[in-house]
Amino acid sequence: MTYCVGLLLDTGIVMLSDTRTNAGFDNIACYRKMFVFENAGERVVTILTAGNLSVTQTVIAKLRHEMARDGSTASIMHAASMLEVAEIVGRTLNEVFVDVDERMRRTEVSASASMLLGGQRLGGQLRLFLIYREGNFIEATDDTPYLQVGEHKYGKPILDRVVRPATSLEDGRKAVLISMDSTLRSNLSVGMPLDLLTIRRNEYRVHTRERVEAGDPAFAALSEGWSKALRDGFQGLPG
Repeated sequence: MTYCVGLLLDTGIVMLSDTRTNAGFDNIACYRKMFVFENAGERVVTILTAGNLSVTQTVIAKLRHEMARDGSTASIMHAASMLEVAEIVGRTLNEVFVDVDERMRRTEVSASASMLLGGQRLGGQLRLFLIYREGNFIEATDDTPYLQVGEHKYGKPILDRVVRPATSLEDGRKAVLISMDSTLRSNLSVGMPLDLLTIRRNEYRVHTRERVEAGDPAFAALSEGWSKALRDGFQGLPG
């Protein structure tokens, strides 16, 4: 399983993914689930993947194939808007899902997959989408400025209580890390290391990108600080 989260804020986008892939208790591996496509100063597109690895890897491979073709109208790097990028990714995801699912159905193995897509192109709006295996999608809004895929239930409460469009990128970074920490504590199918990225509005490039490894002292301090804040808050509640 996996957990990926994206925030759409007034100042930019924050995106975070884990890297654990689980095909059983004795078959755990680490795969990158964050993919960044950038023409600095013109556009930046980030995709986070969740679900069946054969589906998501094939989708990324097909997207890269179209990017390498001169003049391809299916290239996300030539799309006229982020909406068009979402349509291309959705169409590719659905085509791969249908193809793989037909073959996997005989073995009763799920081929489900979903993706978070965020970014901005020059002259366009900063946008964040959740794309389903059917190819359709929803978009983050001011009312719901975050989207999640994978094991989202453990990390959702902190986002509901803290994240608003006016949240800064720095606080957004903190919020997604706490959201991930809550998920790591409650679900063994989500695991380190983590990939974290921020995009500032109207910069059309990656602002920061980092990998948080297991044992990272800053992440450990954040985790313990959040646990202490919860314990202190609990003790201070009226009986």
